[in-house]
Amino acid sequence: MASEHLHAPRERLSPRTLALHQALASLMEELEAVDWYGQRADDCDDPALKEILLHNMREEIEHASMLLEWLRRTSEDFARQFRTYLFSSGDVLKTEEEEEEKHKGSED
Repeated sequence: MASEHLHAPRERLSPRTLALHQALASLMEELEAVDWYGQRADDCDDPALKEILLHNMREEIEHASMLLEWLRRTSEDFARQFRTYLFSSGDVLKTEEEEEEKHKGSED
């Protein structure tokens, strides 16, 4: 259960923080399942079972993608980072350097 990993008393957390926590915990679980199914598929010698495992892995990717979209729609912080890095081209670290340089003057 996600609430087992709260780092502050539940009653002190806002509904927004709790919802974000639920989404993040669920996203971690979905990504972990993607990894598990991928490993099992690689290790599987039965072609039919391998296809089922890969199908299940893709379903978990779908679930993770839905959660990422919820985060984008719900959190401007996530949305800003997604706009910068997702579906971009070029060197990711260079993009980060350029973003930091752009915002350098605004932090002072």
